[in-house]
Amino acid sequence: MQALSPRSRMLARESGWCLRANRYGARDGVRRFFAIVSRLGDGAFWYALMAILVLCDGYDGLFASAHMAGTGLIALLLYKGLKRWTRRPRPFASDVRIRAWVAPLDEFSFPSGHTLHAVAFTLVAIAHYPILVWVLVPFAASVALSRVVLGLHYPSDVLAATAIGSGLAGFSLWLIPNATLFG
Repeated sequence: MQALSPRSRMLARESGWCLRANRYGARDGVRRFFAIVSRLGDGAFWYALMAILVLCDGYDGLFASAHMAGTGLIALLLYKGLKRWTRRPRPFASDVRIRAWVAPLDEFSFPSGHTLHAVAFTLVAIAHYPILVWVLVPFAASVALSRVVLGLHYPSDVLAATAIGSGLAGFSLWLIPNATLFG
């Protein structure tokens, strides 16, 4: 019997983690919760937040929302380009034991666009409004976890998206110094 390459071992381990997380989706309450979080992470939550910021804080809210929207546009271009370049199949397409509990928005897995946007939006928003950390960080974490539980992404898709979203938000905050993270 031939030994598995390090890459094959890593992929098998990651598929195992994905399968274990995906099994939680078989529970109705868990599946419903993560399906709702994932659907909100499609954009509705973020668009509503931007509108609320404008309504509650006028020009400053508009500035923060425009900053989020600009960062989101770059995130969209980045993740779509990476998906076309990597063409990584989704977990449910690669392993018949993994079930897609909701329909994916596109064909490929790497990176998680939901997670990338959630992280970038969260970091930019809390740079403008630090009080939102208590709502946005748990929501962004739930969005990231939902992608694996729902069978749509591997953990590495989510971790890479977290790193990319963090880097993008950091760069955005460096470019626009009026919003500095945590004060």
